[in-house]
Amino acid sequence: MLNLYTTLKSKVNNLNFSLKKIAGGMGSWSLLLLLFSQTALACKKDPPTKDPNNNPTPIQLVSIKWNDANVYGIRKNAEVNPTIRIRFSNALDTSIAKENIKVKFNGVISVDANYWFENNDSTIAFQPNQSLKYFSKYVLSIPATVKSHNGGDINAASSILIRTTWDPSPKFDRISTEELMNSIQKQTFSYFWDYAHPTSRLARERLGSGETVTSGGTGFGIMAGISAVSRNFITRSEYLDHMLTMTDFLWNKADEFHGVFPHWLNGTTGKVIPFSPNDDGADLVETSFLVMGLLTAKEFFNTSDPKEIQLRATIDSIWHRVDWNWFTKNGQEKNLYWHWSPKKGFIMNMPIRGWNECLITHVLAASSPTHPVETEVYHQGWARNGSIKNGKSFYGIKLPLGEDFGGPLFFSHYSFLGIDPRDLTDDYADYWTQNQNQSKINHAYCKANPKNQAGYHDSMWGLTASDNPWGYNAHSPTNDLGVITPTAALSAFPYTPEESMKAMEFFYYTMGDHLWKKYGFVDAFCVGEVWAANSFLAIDQGPIVVMMENYRTQLLWTLFTANSDVKNGMKRLNFKAPYLF
Repeated sequence: MLNLYTTLKSKVNNLNFSLKKIAGGMGSWSLLLLLFSQTALACKKDPPTKDPNNNPTPIQLVSIKWNDANVYGIRKNAEVNPTIRIRFSNALDTSIAKENIKVKFNGVISVDANYWFENNDSTIAFQPNQSLKYFSKYVLSIPATVKSHNGGDINAASSILIRTTWDPSPKFDRISTEELMNSIQKQTFSYFWDYAHPTSRLARERLGSGETVTSGGTGFGIMAGISAVSRNFITRSEYLDHMLTMTDFLWNKADEFHGVFPHWLNGTTGKVIPFSPNDDGADLVETSFLVMGLLTAKEFFNTSDPKEIQLRATIDSIWHRVDWNWFTKNGQEKNLYWHWSPKKGFIMNMPIRGWNECLITHVLAASSPTHPVETEVYHQGWARNGSIKNGKSFYGIKLPLGEDFGGPLFFSHYSFLGIDPRDLTDDYADYWTQNQNQSKINHAYCKANPKNQAGYHDSMWGLTASDNPWGYNAHSPTNDLGVITPTAALSAFPYTPEESMKAMEFFYYTMGDHLWKKYGFVDAFCVGEVWAANSFLAIDQGPIVVMMENYRTQLLWTLFTANSDVKNGMKRLNFKAPYLF
């Protein structure tokens, strides 16, 4: 400090005349103190404070519009010729924004676009130079490198998922309705013919399932085959040989437990393939689907041909062997149980109660000429003493039975591949009204689209159990994941012919490039995820063929309900219909 004082005093003594004049009346000590304070401030280490008006301003993303629609995180069913506008809180560095804000195909390949700026450069707008691809995945990328015009950083990078809509142009030439229905039935039936297991001729569970065959899906396939013969897709003699191989395998080789088959079997060895750890034995519901198909075949192959006589005898043997009463825990309960394991017994303990797909199980259990159940099993177990009833209205449509909004549509399909619901009543419902109204509610729900699922409309509808992008689920109005399953609307043809016709034409002509494949329509699709299954399932393909045939000729309804055992069983349960008398 002394050295600094000496230096300053020397400077004061040597000030020239002009400085003294400027200082005016200030004394030398006053001037000394002024210079000391200024020099001391100049010795500080901190940099000078910047002008706040020149600070870089951070920017925030305000909004994104794809044409006129606001986008929040994901844009589903997006138009392929968009104008995209992205608004920020402050003016952008336009060169950086143009270089970095991109739409990328599959998140990788940048799409060339024409850019411009609006709102004093706070909004970047652009249009792709070419249409985006239909039914494809894109990412709208807004990276952290985007800056304001004076260098401020963006508060956070963003990636917006874009899922484009389907191509609306026709994929196939128009043909007559009859030709289209024939084509769908024929190609769908080929799953059960061309892809049948080569040893047993039973239906494989799904495309790619190898040795795994399914008992219930085989029953549906048997009925689809009868339709195929009636339409000359295959000959009667070809199908008779097919059925003889199948029934011989079921009678002599396949595992059965009290006459009841497992859900899955090995198509070569006939050994059970466990469906789950505790489901390693009998599946009564899947067996009822199989027996329904077998009894229908028995009525179809009704000539005096020795092979047809042999087939009917083997079918009767399989039918008579099923011990339905065992599945009431050997008569101890007024309820049928779904599963039984040779190692674990009734450990799954799943009573078969309605309303669902299992009406056929109770009809056959009451119809058995060898091991029938008491009628109380139907009334107390299945119908729950009348608690099966619903009676509420949804979209102005009254639902007689079951859960609200009707549940998945297979409830109105599986049992009614054979049971004719026309003019059919019992103590609980009119079954035509039940099935028709459930189908109409399903359609009305999809048309109203309360969850704003991508793509749903008058012609894109049908919620039922199927594959989906995340696995498998029983889709319904109360479990809507945005997945449409073709079998839902197509198997509803008898109940909703107009709505099903629109769906059929939409699936084929508009979505056919994604849905129409080797074995008919793929299992399901989801516009919101730009996903179409590559799978085919026996339990979904079969009802398409059968219910379309029932709509066209009532063939399978007529055959199954002509069986005398079935007539007797339905009358025991107090069903009433013209065909029962």
